Amino acid sequence: MKYWLVIGLIAVVLLAIMCKGNHATDPQDLQNIRQLVLKINIAFDKQIDQEIANVQNNISAEKLQKGFSRLRSTYKSMEWAVAYFMPETARFLNGPNLDEIELEENTVIEAEGLQTLEEYFYPSYQVAEKQAIIRFLKKLKNKSMAIDTYFEVNTLSLPQLMESLRNQVFRITALGITGFDTPISGQGLIESIDGLNGVANVLAMIKNQVDHPGEIDKILSLIKIANTVLAKSGNKDQFDYLSFTDQHLNKISDALHQFRKLENIPSLNVNHPISPEASNLFSQDAFNPDFFVASDRQKISPEKVALGAKLFRDNILSGDQTRSCISCHHPDKAFADGLRVPSTLSGTKMDRNTPSISYSNYQHGQFWDMRREDLEGQSVDVITNKDEMHGSMIEIAKRLNQHKTYTKEFNNIYKTDTIENWQVQNVLASYVRSLGKFNSRFDRYMRGQSQLLSADEKAGFNLFVGKAKCATCHFVPMFNGTVPPEYAKTESEVLGVATDYSNRQLDPDRGRGRYHETVAQLQYAFKTPTVRNSSKTAPYMHNGGYVTLEQVMDFYNKGGGQQFGFKLDYQTLPTDTLGLTAEETAKIIAFLKALED
Repeated sequence: MKYWLVIGLIAVVLLAIMCKGNHATDPQDLQNIRQLVLKINIAFDKQIDQEIANVQNNISAEKLQKGFSRLRSTYKSMEWAVAYFMPETARFLNGPNLDEIELEENTVIEAEGLQTLEEYFYPSYQVAEKQAIIRFLKKLKNKSMAIDTYFEVNTLSLPQLMESLRNQVFRITALGITGFDTPISGQGLIESIDGLNGVANVLAMIKNQVDHPGEIDKILSLIKIANTVLAKSGNKDQFDYLSFTDQHLNKISDALHQFRKLENIPSLNVNHPISPEASNLFSQDAFNPDFFVASDRQKISPEKVALGAKLFRDNILSGDQTRSCISCHHPDKAFADGLRVPSTLSGTKMDRNTPSISYSNYQHGQFWDMRREDLEGQSVDVITNKDEMHGSMIEIAKRLNQHKTYTKEFNNIYKTDTIENWQVQNVLASYVRSLGKFNSRFDRYMRGQSQLLSADEKAGFNLFVGKAKCATCHFVPMFNGTVPPEYAKTESEVLGVATDYSNRQLDPDRGRGRYHETVAQLQYAFKTPTVRNSSKTAPYMHNGGYVTLEQVMDFYNKGGGQQFGFKLDYQTLPTDTLGLTAEETAKIIAFLKALED
């Protein structure tokens, strides 16, 4: 009898420990949070109906703009939930006003949602487009219905909840305050208040069911202080984005991370681009390089990196064994080559500039035209290209298998008797994946070394994010076109790049359109690369036609190809001039130099 009593007591104790460790917050609280989302969505749906009625009744443009702003504000208060649990719905509800291209089906899906509608309401209401506005508002109702359906039937878990709140802080950091989804109205700073309040509302609802309610009070206080700063922001071109990110958003993120650790809330067992151990978006080793690999067998390791570095420098990979990867990707030039365009093996000029491969792992699409999805595929294209290395993967495997040192090193990693082609690709890709260091002066500044940036560099960052709008395409902190915080898609842009910095003639290279001739939106489209180390990688653009960063900034400042008279029906770069002075341009370039690693 005593034996069973002891067993029973042990079971009770273990159950209590397990419940505490998993911290299964009162299911009623999670149910209430779900109901909160549904309640906000009901308000969202009613506001859509009201806006439709207002458009139909031709009320004043000012009231219509206010109604649209209320719509966006309401969505922002539930964005943490919709964007995390329903990413596809969120993409069409609040994605860029750019058509979606489904390359596999060779179809184009019309842009819709709040950003599409914004262009009808701002900078002035387009009364002639009344029917189009009503049509897009009705499409918005369909998305509201989908939100209602999802949250009526699906349950939430505490780990999911914490992940979604963390993502929302990251989203506000990289997209919200930069104005990514408010490009015309310029309301990104004010709308970020609603985004942060959405996080605060959820935390307040679980406060009474956690062991460390004081930690939630701390987060709520930090959000209140941040929102006070945002409410006083005034002119977005004069806002101190650097200090706000460093002193407010990062601190909120750090506090969320600390709360999660103290409550012992487990991280989700999913592949995510941002490490669960990262307390904020700028933490050391925040980004997981393996997020971008196709399978487990391709994951990075120190041994693969070391072997890949060796092979990267070996002429054994080229057909005539006279050229290696490092022949065109020089470490002292951030793995570019400093030439306008490289030469072929026969000595003629190629048609595209050699891009830097540092940080290229953090993209879904390699080469300027994104024709290869990953680095393994990229290496094959380069090695077998008759102009670049003119090698044969079969022949390379034969050579390597006759090389005692290489066979031993490959065997130590892959445990196979012979070296296979995919292994050669993988070690090269692993080395390239190791080149993203995230240790520039900017990175270290964001980790607490506040003396590392000069006044001009700080001002340059604020211009980069604010007046110059660079961060709406080069997303902080990767500064490339891979969209945070999910990092599931890398964007390409149609800029209207000229043959050279004189900006007299459109470059004839059709970019992604070279491989998708029937897709009008991809003509002259090129991948958005990182601007990290850009001070080392001159000349610039896909054709190397811009010699200095000043020339690049001049191109953007003037509004791209359409401003030079080029016919570009689908230019994605805003065509309005930025109004940057020479002094402001110099400060932005000073900041770019702080991104050297």
